[in-house]
Amino acid sequence: MAQEQANSALRDAHRVVIKVGSSLVTNEGRGLDEAAIGEWCRQMAELVRQGREVIMVSSGAVAEGMKRLGWAKRPREIHELQAAAAVGQMGLAHMYETKLRENGLGSAQVLLTHADLADRERYLNARSTLLTLLKLGVVPVINENDTVVNDEIKFGDNDTLGALVANLVEADALVILTDQKGLFTADPRKDASAELVHVAQAGDAALEAMAGGVGSSLGRGGMITKILAAKRAAGSGAATVIAWGREPDALLRLCHGEAIGTLLVAPTQKTQARKQWIADHLQLRGAVTVDAGAVAKLQGDGSSLLPIGMVAVEGDFSRGDVIAIRDPQGLEIARGLANYASTEARLVCRKPSSAFEALLGYAAEPEMVHRDNLVLKR
Repeated sequence: MAQEQANSALRDAHRVVIKVGSSLVTNEGRGLDEAAIGEWCRQMAELVRQGREVIMVSSGAVAEGMKRLGWAKRPREIHELQAAAAVGQMGLAHMYETKLRENGLGSAQVLLTHADLADRERYLNARSTLLTLLKLGVVPVINENDTVVNDEIKFGDNDTLGALVANLVEADALVILTDQKGLFTADPRKDASAELVHVAQAGDAALEAMAGGVGSSLGRGGMITKILAAKRAAGSGAATVIAWGREPDALLRLCHGEAIGTLLVAPTQKTQARKQWIADHLQLRGAVTVDAGAVAKLQGDGSSLLPIGMVAVEGDFSRGDVIAIRDPQGLEIARGLANYASTEARLVCRKPSSAFEALLGYAAEPEMVHRDNLVLKR
């Protein structure tokens, strides 16, 4: 059973987010582990050569900064944590850039804060940047922007950040590499009878009871944050694997379909999860009315909605808001995520995509609502 679900969950995964923790990246605080980082970069390069898209979410900036500053204990003061992050981020980014380049890949550093993902416009900008990097064959290396945040260093842990990134880019899978073999029925460091959980469903309340508390002194996570991260990632249909980061060729073997660590499967598939969220949206910020030709294409061909088929725009909405799509009689026939704000939509209404740059001042998506973000009313 575990092998079969691993095959379907990761073997066919096209877009994978990989998260590694501080204790692994810094070899328990002794400094950046060049050999380990090199191994993960080698495996990521092989995955990219297989046609997959890979994003790395890496902890370690604060821990590396502590080492460079000669601090034995993680500081409590925010300004000291920010200073350690600023110092450590230099070495962390350089290490990934060097190791990925050695394996023939480009890299990009992306620093995110909670505000970037809470604000819809910044969320969409971050998404567009990451998807563009993936299209260019570049591996984004993401960390929280510890140098500027001030609310207790923020997402709280990079397990949560990894899940949010998986949601952001609609990844097929989240792989959390840790210093444990996976989730056990009890803490294996304290209970010799603890057994590895091979497969479970993300969001199962029983998993949280098994997870225990915080793990190492270097990070702020622990198994409980990984279980909660898997639950969050499952919201967009991504499966999560929790595995030992020093398992030989763990990433390659997982994506080959081998059952390693703990697999937490999502209850719904990726596309179903997104479209269910759109369909269930209660607050619509606006609507567009389309002509009969657009109705036929939407309902008959499953096409995207192009602005040339729109005849009217109602409401005040922003890019990324859920809007209604109405036929000429005013009946809602679909809803979806708007690629344009209402002010822009009014400018491109009834216009071909070739005119967008002259009208808006920039080149943008040809669709008002892409078919992947559109749900027809039944």
